[in-house]
Amino acid sequence: MGLSLEQVRVIIRAALEKGHELGLKPLSVIVLDAGGHVLGFEREDGAAPGRFAIAQGKAYGSVMLGMAGTAQMQRAEAQAYFIAAANAAYGGQLIPVPGGVLVRDDSGAVIGAVGVTGDTSDNDAAAALAGIEAAGLQGEI
Repeated sequence: MGLSLEQVRVIIRAALEKGHELGLKPLSVIVLDAGGHVLGFEREDGAAPGRFAIAQGKAYGSVMLGMAGTAQMQRAEAQAYFIAAANAAYGGQLIPVPGGVLVRDDSGAVIGAVGVTGDTSDNDAAAALAGIEAAGLQGEI
């Protein structure tokens, strides 16, 4: 089973609330299904208009490679050629940094990904994880 619209709304709302709680810069949050399709997106007032593409790239890389942004960044540092080739295979849509978080169900299956952008990558990941957990799901940063 995939993500419901209610879960998507909870994820976005809670991620933005976590950003406010931490005093982060304006965030943008996207939720993708397991096939990389957009289920929901919000950009806070004051966030740069190009943040959609960044949030989408963080989440898309996570779901398509099956590894969260932190793991992608580590892989890019260890094997830059692999991430460069994967990014070429996906039409340049990957942004391999923290802030792309895998969403797993109770059985551990990947059911989607969340991408958050607007502050530091680690803060973006924290906001995404808070949203995922608020929806009763497991996140992998």
